[in-house]
Amino acid sequence: MIDVEQNLRASDPGDHARERPLVLVTDDHEDTRLLFRTIVGFHGCSVIEAADGEQAVLLAENSRPDLILMDSTLPRLDGLGATRRIRALISKRRIPIVFITGRAEPDFRDIALDSGCDEFLLKPLNVDLLSSVLERHLGKYQSAQNRMVGIET
Repeated sequence: MIDVEQNLRASDPGDHARERPLVLVTDDHEDTRLLFRTIVGFHGCSVIEAADGEQAVLLAENSRPDLILMDSTLPRLDGLGATRRIRALISKRRIPIVFITGRAEPDFRDIALDSGCDEFLLKPLNVDLLSSVLERHLGKYQSAQNRMVGIET
């Protein structure tokens, strides 16, 4: 069981800017969240988690993550519905949403992208591909952080 309140507290930077990018990992399987949390953490990001679409919408709205990994099949509200709701609620700042699914039908990719996703990845997940997606969407954030501490990129 995921403690949404604890995730909200952990993601709140208070009066300070975040030191690391924040990624919302949404999947109903704890072992999959652990895998994503490990990969995302390896890239220097903080992680908050949601086990269903309703939690994902709540955390996205209140925590304003820098990127969302969204599973397609979720309880309470599926990934497509959660993505649409997030896009409707958070229109001022576009948060990249990476849709991750086992559904390989050609038209499902179009449906996911039409719902507001920025990327579409198939399970079983290619870790190198996920890493390149993280770098593409969070690279600007990480480059700015590196400049702040004097690291050349």
